Amino acid sequence: MDKNRIDQYGDELFTALRERSVVTPLTEREPGITLDDAYHISLRMLERRLAGGERVIGKKIGVTSKAVQSMLGVHQPDFGYLTDSMVFNSGEALPISQLSIQPKAEGEIAFILKKDLIGPGVTNADVLAATECVMPCFEIVDSRIRDWKIRIQDTVADNASCGLFVLGDQAVSPRRVDLVTCGMLVEKNGQIISTGAGAAALGSPVNCVAWLANTLGRFGIALKAGEVILSGSLVPLEPVEAGDTMRVEIGGIGSASVRFT
Repeated sequence: MDKNRIDQYGDELFTALRERSVVTPLTEREPGITLDDAYHISLRMLERRLAGGERVIGKKIGVTSKAVQSMLGVHQPDFGYLTDSMVFNSGEALPISQLSIQPKAEGEIAFILKKDLIGPGVTNADVLAATECVMPCFEIVDSRIRDWKIRIQDTVADNASCGLFVLGDQAVSPRRVDLVTCGMLVEKNGQIISTGAGAAALGSPVNCVAWLANTLGRFGIALKAGEVILSGSLVPLEPVEAGDTMRVEIGGIGSASVRFT
């Protein structure tokens, strides 16, 4: 795909983000669109955000669990960028009615890095050595693609369907918790709606972060010290609307809560 078309689609997705509107799936309009095309479109969208004053504070891994892959019909991981305009603290009101289009919430484990990770060749041991702490997290995914009618190229172009995220108020060393067997419980409006474990995300959230470091390494992009890395959902996506409350509890790590307005 030539640069003009890449810029056109990136600008279209940026406008949809700002105007809370949706677009026709790119894969319907561009049957030959490749993953590389999609990542270049996402970078154009990011470029527009940074030009508006946002800054990158981390990265997210998407579509890591079988539950989410089945829900979306997308069967491989992807990645997107986190900016400072996306982050909220546990317990805060999150105004999805003003900031989101068709939001869904998922429970995750966030990694906070103390050292850079630069692929290829990053191992799980490297990930653990580079991680300052892990935290409970909600990611509120959102899609600028109409009705979530996405293929992998659509979600990649749309910054991996990233919307907002909420970090918990507790943090622990990754060496103090078994990230494979740790259990997750998610409540919505006071009712338990799903449970999961670390193994749901590519066998371990650590595998996810290593995958991301090695994948980005092929593009010459590092995971940087101080960045937040969202390692992927351990539970199915849950549609949310104004008035809902949610809480996630992760064994050995802690909890995070959010009020949607």
